[in-house]
Amino acid sequence: MSVELDATALAAAHASGQRTVRATIEETLERVERIEPELDALAVRLDDRARARAAELDRWHALGRPPGPLFGVPVVLKSNLCLAGVETHCGSRILAGHRPAYTATAVERLLAAGAVPVAIANMDEFAMGSSGENSAFGVARNPWDRTRSPGGSSSGSTAAVAAGLVPLALGSDTGGSVRLPAALCGVSGFKPTYGRISRFGLVAFGSSLDQVGPLARSVRDLELALEVLSGHDERDATTLPEPPLVREWRSTLAGLRIGVPDEYLGPGLDARVREVIEAALAELERAGAALTRIALPATEVAIPCYYVLATAEASSNLARFDGVRYGLRAEGDGSLQGMIAATRAAGFGEEVLRRVLLGTFVLSHGYREAWYGKAQEVRASLSAELSEAFTRVDLIAGPTSPTPAFPLGERTADPLAMYLSDLLTVPASLAGLPAVSVPAGHVIEGEVELPVGLQLIGPRGADTRVLAAARAFQEATTHHRRRPALSA
Repeated sequence: MSVELDATALAAAHASGQRTVRATIEETLERVERIEPELDALAVRLDDRARARAAELDRWHALGRPPGPLFGVPVVLKSNLCLAGVETHCGSRILAGHRPAYTATAVERLLAAGAVPVAIANMDEFAMGSSGENSAFGVARNPWDRTRSPGGSSSGSTAAVAAGLVPLALGSDTGGSVRLPAALCGVSGFKPTYGRISRFGLVAFGSSLDQVGPLARSVRDLELALEVLSGHDERDATTLPEPPLVREWRSTLAGLRIGVPDEYLGPGLDARVREVIEAALAELERAGAALTRIALPATEVAIPCYYVLATAEASSNLARFDGVRYGLRAEGDGSLQGMIAATRAAGFGEEVLRRVLLGTFVLSHGYREAWYGKAQEVRASLSAELSEAFTRVDLIAGPTSPTPAFPLGERTADPLAMYLSDLLTVPASLAGLPAVSVPAGHVIEGEVELPVGLQLIGPRGADTRVLAAARAFQEATTHHRRRPALSA
């Protein structure tokens, strides 16, 4: 099916007149109708809106209007990215039915480039989760094995790309929520340098960590998406005062110095994952990269540091969901405080309540400096350690996830085991560094193949270097071309 072309090729086919946008969108919606019931990846369908958008784009093209770089490309948006007039519930009962009056900057830029949103994706509630199991609207499933997790919190966006529903999707990455599911579902996912893509219209979880990130079948499409999404936004004071990025046309890894941290290949890493990653590292070396082992001892404290800072910011950000201004309202005992307490108890899921309580505790009087203040010091130390490493190497490489996709329900009773899923993705998030996960191979689990992801991390601002190296890896391998049987 031609709709299975990647975003770059599909946009070119539309622009050249080889096919209409309408034909592509009809194929996409038929595919969604057929495959989506097995995945629960999508929370809100936009069929009528997508058809109207396709007709409008074809009409503009017939009139000679220059097509954008994503002309006619069907996309899926994570449910924490606002699209005016469309339900944006963040996977939470407390926002069920909420329709924002404005559109996120990242989504505006997709639309300006000619993209066609076809659905809003399922997700862990308020982006809090690593498995997709924390949504109030059903559990997303991994297209490689529907009894397993697709990863989270961008579970629906990633599953939609992996299953071939769309060639491009937007997720958000706070501690690995784009890269982890990309690894577990066998697609490419990118977290940019903090401030590279505007957060305006992204419902906040941890404001110093959240970043919009694209997911695609190939790094080439990630590069195209970054060119569209990046650039300064006056509505977001945290965006970098720089123009949109242009891809780096590196076609070889010759001369690139890549560090491999001992801590990323240490205890806790599944032996089969280690084998796949060591083979991927050998591929990098054959492609011309110079590999060297390095030490990043602060990795050991990254998870506790992250879960202090992220929950503290979540406690503050989610205070606005109180039943007063928008969203769910429960009556309680008739008092204002009773109404707020009843609303939050009814509207928030167990994981969100757990993190809000923890965040409130670490910010409370008498504990703030002991917990939140100390975590900020650890974050600064970890960032300094990574900065020093980048004086000796150009990139850092290792596994994205310590395990392949795990069975649904396996870790829900043990939050600490779930949190350790983010062990290898959190350091780049705390330091605000660009990082990408790309397919590196597969392991056999019973009778199914499960993808393994290779993570490449770069110094702050080196987004194009990270993606160019990942593209060179993909040009030397075929792992990213593998598809789950469900996508056939």
